Amino acid sequence: MRRVRDDCGRELGVPRRPQRIICLCPSLTETLFSLGLANQLVGRTRYCVHPQPEISEIPSVGGTKQLDLVAIEALRPDLIIAEKEENRREDVETLASRWPVYVCDIQTIGGALRAIERLGSLCARESPARELSARIARDWASLPRLESAPRVLYLIWRKPWMAAGRDTYIQSTLERLGCTNLALELDGRYPQLEPDRLSALPVELCLLSSEPYPFAQVHRAELQAVWPSAQIQLVDGEMFSWYGSRMLPAADYLRAFVDGLAPTSGR
Repeated sequence: MRRVRDDCGRELGVPRRPQRIICLCPSLTETLFSLGLANQLVGRTRYCVHPQPEISEIPSVGGTKQLDLVAIEALRPDLIIAEKEENRREDVETLASRWPVYVCDIQTIGGALRAIERLGSLCARESPARELSARIARDWASLPRLESAPRVLYLIWRKPWMAAGRDTYIQSTLERLGCTNLALELDGRYPQLEPDRLSALPVELCLLSSEPYPFAQVHRAELQAVWPSAQIQLVDGEMFSWYGSRMLPAADYLRAFVDGLAPTSGR
């Protein structure tokens, strides 16, 4: 057993080589697979859907915010990995009274790269973690940027409208692509917008995420009527919001996304 500190400054004791890991964050679950920890992963949430088909063999312990404590107990974990935004503080505290719970707090691209290496260290997979982090860093360093810095609103919910704002991984991604995020002018990490406030924003590009709200063409048409001159696009939410190993395919997706906005894009 060794003592470590997680991203929230909590000190906990963890096995030197954890053998029964439960992960409560979808993108981190996929990352654990990428680090070669499939045999050590004994539990995940129902929102942990990658990689397929391997993930279907891992028992579910409920949702990220509706955990099944009985199922967790039955799996006898020696390490639980959580994420500050994905999981509720009260659930983490309940779990931590029984088992080691390591909480990640990922808000930026740099933070995502560091989290990969910390997970590698935590789970005795240092070398593959460094390799994965370095590969992602190289791919993302070569991404093009939008020279025009379009005024963007990235919507994640409807009724009420909600956007991705400050201190979020999505904002870090938008910034990397050269976007000007209008939600930074609003209060909160995921500000809510009443219809009149929404229509008053000088949106040039509105991105409708596929998750957590499943935006579709009907919503694209609805918002095109709000901003007739703006570009309204449906986007793959995983590519903008999932950190960890999903950042590898995300690099190709985001490159194509920027190139598709030409002639406003540049390198």
